[in-house]
Amino acid sequence: MLTFKNVTKTFKDGNETIEAVKDLTLHFDRGELIAIIGPSGSGKSTFLTMAGALQSATEGQIEINGQSITQLNQKQLSKLRLNEIGFILQTSNLVPFLTVEQQFKLLKNAKKNVMNEDQYDTLINQLGLSKHLRQLPSELSGGQRQRVAIAKALYTNPSIILADEPTASLDTDNAMQVMDILSEQTKALNKTCIVVTHDERLTQYCDRVFEMIDGVLTEKNGVPK
Repeated sequence: MLTFKNVTKTFKDGNETIEAVKDLTLHFDRGELIAIIGPSGSGKSTFLTMAGALQSATEGQIEINGQSITQLNQKQLSKLRLNEIGFILQTSNLVPFLTVEQQFKLLKNAKKNVMNEDQYDTLINQLGLSKHLRQLPSELSGGQRQRVAIAKALYTNPSIILADEPTASLDTDNAMQVMDILSEQTKALNKTCIVVTHDERLTQYCDRVFEMIDGVLTEKNGVPK
């Protein structure tokens, strides 16, 4: 599903070369909910943006569904992100002047291969959003907005869900509900879901937990990857 082969990412800071990600080799499968934890500046966000085809590796190969994305041009990467990757951000990132229902219509106009009506209805009901379809984001609670963001990420039928601090703006109850939803949907829809978080309480919902420190990713109770 998602494979890193001897991937490094470096940045120039004046005359200094900073290794944000160091010689990373690992593989994630379908149906796995993964947590990446670690302090600020450890390389987590760099890892996530490479997994999401938002920036390229300095060295090594990244593969999604067996396809190397390393040599793809920007147009090809944009198409790959649309077809294969769903993003969930710390802020729900909803269009403020569109109702919940209209958010999904906008996605359907951009990508034809979205969930069918039955799948969409099931997802909306599972996330408790059926009574909120005609509301604007400003009329929803923080937890409800984040549920809409999760639904949008799943609606386009991506292979991979990438969540960057998806519960940071939520209280404990809503944060746990969001992780429940991500866990359930990852299994039900056979997706690969990677959650970057500072909150180690969320790891109880995950199948595998990795810690990143100074660009080195190590599986908890495992060996460096």
